[in-house]
Amino acid sequence: MLIGEVARRSGVSTRMLRHYDNLGLVRPTGRTTGGYREYADADIRRIFHVESLRTLGLSLRQIGAVLDDPGFAPAALIADLTAAAEERLARERELLKRLKAVDASDPEGWEDVLRIVELLRGLGSASAARRQQAALEAELPAALLAEAVLAEADPHVAGALQWALARADSGVVASLVPGLASPDAAVRLRAATALAEIPGDESSTALDTVLDDADTAVRARAALALGARGSAAAIPVLVDMIVKGANDVDAAEVLGALAADPGPAAAIAYDFADALASAAPAARLRLVQALAELPPGLALDLLRPLASDPDATVARTAAALAGVVAARERGEA
Repeated sequence: MLIGEVARRSGVSTRMLRHYDNLGLVRPTGRTTGGYREYADADIRRIFHVESLRTLGLSLRQIGAVLDDPGFAPAALIADLTAAAEERLARERELLKRLKAVDASDPEGWEDVLRIVELLRGLGSASAARRQQAALEAELPAALLAEAVLAEADPHVAGALQWALARADSGVVASLVPGLASPDAAVRLRAATALAEIPGDESSTALDTVLDDADTAVRARAALALGARGSAAAIPVLVDMIVKGANDVDAAEVLGALAADPGPAAAIAYDFADALASAAPAARLRLVQALAELPPGLALDLLRPLASDPDATVARTAAALAGVVAARERGEA
């Protein structure tokens, strides 16, 4: 088969076929009497093999090595090609992010475009100080700031990013919500921390979804924020934080404020009594100490029976606190 016919059937240009011949990659088996290239069936199969391997991103030199070595093991080469493809995709994603940021900022001229690009470069810097500076200067869409917040491990930079995010016009909560579903607990915690700084029902609804999160820190962050907003749904988590000694002082303070409302107060009393009935002595001691934060009447109802607790330290502490709370109730302290 002559080169023109091969080109028509294979879709490979005659120019590329000649290039393959010059490289020794696909050499036609024969020549006509007039000197024209004549391809055999095996040559055409090799052309299709070359084209198939090109679609995987192999260079012509790599393709030649693969086809000419029957014992060639593809695993290492495929791994290298995969890594290279992932690197290209990362570059493309970064480019797409920058283009979207520029577009969302509605630039009026190239000066605006350059400013946005510089801010994005700053947020992606390896220097925490540079990232923090960029965050303080940032006027970017909420989605991009949220992405930076969820990825930022440095607390100072994260604080600056949250400040910038709070200034965004719209879409702040919606941009952070996907972080609550991340398989990475650190990302979920960053999302919950950022949402805790945003007032309103929308952020409260989002935080409510992670009160049963598998990670203690995520649950605690959501519960402290929701409890401070008056949500009774946070009560079981806050009591459990005291039992486990995780931010127990903060949890006790939030429960104390919640208990000022008769509605949550009943639920708080029930959860404290339930926890005291089953907790180990060290946890009971923390619960006793936390009762001092509750309204006097509620605290005394729970403290007085504990004065006869089997653990001497728990009993002494409960009796002493009961005296202090009773005096406070009488207005003596």
